[in-house]
Amino acid sequence: MTPPSSLPETPRPALALTLSHQADARITLNWAWRYQAGPVEDTSTVSGAVSGTGADAYDLELRPAPGEHRYRDTVAEARILRSVDELLAPLVELTPRRGGVPRLSGHSELTGVGMIDFLEGVVPRLTALPDVLVVERGDVVGYRQADSAPVISVGTSERLDDRDWFNLAVSVSIDGEDVPFDVLFRALATGQDILILPSGIYFSLDRPELHTLRRLIEEARSLQEPSATSLGISPFQADLWEELQELGVVTSQAAGWRDIVAGLTDVERVPTLPLPDGVHATLRSYQQSGFEWLGFLLDHRLGGILADDMGLGKTLQAIALISRAVAARDSAAPAHPFLVVAPTSVVSNWAAECARFAPDLRVASVTETSRKRATNIAALHAEADVVITSYTLFRLDFDEYNAVPWEGLLLDEAQFVKNRASRAYQCARRLDTPFKLAITGTPLENNLMEFWSLLSITAPGLFPSPTRFADFYQKPIERDANDERLAQLRRRIRPFMLRRTKEEVAGDLPSKQEQVLELTLNPRHRAVYDTHLARERQKVLGLIENLNANRFEIFRSLTMLRQLSLDAGLYDAKYDGIPSTKLDALLELLEDIVAGGHRTLIFSQFTQYLGRARARLEAAGISYSYLDGKTRNRAAVIDEFKTGGNSVFLISLKAGGFGLNLTEADYAILLDPWWNPATEAQAVDRMHRIGQTKNVFVYRLVAKNTIEEKVMALKATKARLFDSVLSADGARGTALTAADIRELLS
Repeated sequence: MTPPSSLPETPRPALALTLSHQADARITLNWAWRYQAGPVEDTSTVSGAVSGTGADAYDLELRPAPGEHRYRDTVAEARILRSVDELLAPLVELTPRRGGVPRLSGHSELTGVGMIDFLEGVVPRLTALPDVLVVERGDVVGYRQADSAPVISVGTSERLDDRDWFNLAVSVSIDGEDVPFDVLFRALATGQDILILPSGIYFSLDRPELHTLRRLIEEARSLQEPSATSLGISPFQADLWEELQELGVVTSQAAGWRDIVAGLTDVERVPTLPLPDGVHATLRSYQQSGFEWLGFLLDHRLGGILADDMGLGKTLQAIALISRAVAARDSAAPAHPFLVVAPTSVVSNWAAECARFAPDLRVASVTETSRKRATNIAALHAEADVVITSYTLFRLDFDEYNAVPWEGLLLDEAQFVKNRASRAYQCARRLDTPFKLAITGTPLENNLMEFWSLLSITAPGLFPSPTRFADFYQKPIERDANDERLAQLRRRIRPFMLRRTKEEVAGDLPSKQEQVLELTLNPRHRAVYDTHLARERQKVLGLIENLNANRFEIFRSLTMLRQLSLDAGLYDAKYDGIPSTKLDALLELLEDIVAGGHRTLIFSQFTQYLGRARARLEAAGISYSYLDGKTRNRAAVIDEFKTGGNSVFLISLKAGGFGLNLTEADYAILLDPWWNPATEAQAVDRMHRIGQTKNVFVYRLVAKNTIEEKVMALKATKARLFDSVLSADGARGTALTAADIRELLS
């Protein structure tokens, strides 16, 4: 009897993974069933696609030809799928946010961290399973993590089309392999976790130095003109360069760049300079350091802002700078004078200060337009070391000033050019001179764009585009209270603005005490004010939605309410019979002040109200001097108060807010508050400045329950904006908005 032949072995299922390496650092995964009678390594079997969502739900889709039937072992398939799914599950939970390992599906694709996790953590474990076959196709890449940290290199080269700018080169390498910068920057900008190079080397992007690099490059790009075709850096962006240097190694520097930037990133290490023999003054230590800082900027043809607190001797520091430059002139080189532009009322003061502190300087003052002058600017230019003119004359005769070369331009009370749409600003920006200095105790009054205006004149390469500055700095700081961007702005302006406060450097100044006196309006005055407040509130609230278009009319209404807070008669003569509470309070204050032998400055923004105060002083027999914008013999009036016996000096804020040294007085009374704190501060500092020996007392008269109380609150907001930018510990602030105006009328 013939024994029965052996039965054929039943085909067993195996789960096959075809892993295809692609050229762009990604892999594709294809899963399929393979049935075979021999070992799983035998690939001569039929395959199909895997589908399903759980270990008990997987089945096989063979898609056989019509009429064809295939054997399948669903129990074995489920067992294999369960083991593979259990292997993948922990990795699925760990990596989904990084585009990680997928659950089983017929076809999928992996990149980045997900691909690395799969190749390093999953494939070795899959190949260890008895019923799983892994087949790799394509050029297999040997991915490996970099052994070292990225190396960042920076350098500069001359830019032929613009002598004030340099090309900025930034490169990154790792394990000796260059990293394409654009690829790296895109990966950082899109939040990728790793970057994989074509060689297979990969490294983590979650590194502090790479995040800092991204921020700095974004800043450099965002502040350039939109038309810029390459990444550039200006000498005025020295602080940005310093941060880039700290990230890595400097591979190359243009000679011009190295000479200009040296020392700028640490203004405290500016070289010491001897005071010229021609300066007849002893500088305080902070004035000496300010003079040295100015000398450094001038020597390197860089501009800046001297923003010392009012009353600390900014004019003296500037005169010392001019004297040094004149003394250091090369007799063989052409000599060009400095041009000083100041408010009309300050021109004579500048000439007097030059004569006092540097009598050897040849000074020419321009006080008339070209049509009235007997001597043209070119002739004055040839015979002077310093030419002093006013903003008005500079603007009217700009072509004449711009036709001759200047050693430098000094803008005193530089807030006069804070509006970049004004003619004065445009002339200051256009004047062709290698050195420009803004001198002002209030470089920022209302908003950051005013500050940009000064920087665009003195340091034009720091923030070239006003639009980009507004987007990058102004809006985040003023609107969003972005402290990080505020700190960044402070760092950027640090080398080009020098500001010292009285508290920091003039500890020997007498104390200043300030007091707000809240006054209740006379009942008749109150009734008039409330009637007009209701009417103006309704009108303004109807205009405020389009603030820019209606700004003039809105501020006209606000000004009218401020006048009504002072004296109803300022608004309409028919109310002249209503008593002025403030003038009554003023006379009461002066009775004691004058009796004590003190001298007082009285300020108001409304000359008509000053006139009413003058009439009350005359009736009371109190001696006074008077100054407003129409005063013709300004110097004589000032000298009359300084050297005479008048007890009171009535001054309009516009005419006397700058250019005066009135340390003879020790009391100040502000009759009406304004929402710009710098305006009031300048007024008070006419007497609280170097040379004052007596304690100073300041009174602000505020009408209760009127717009003046709201102005005081708004003024505090403006002061916070000023401090936030110019002081290291200042709080943030905001610009005047529609919400502010609503609050004024509430």
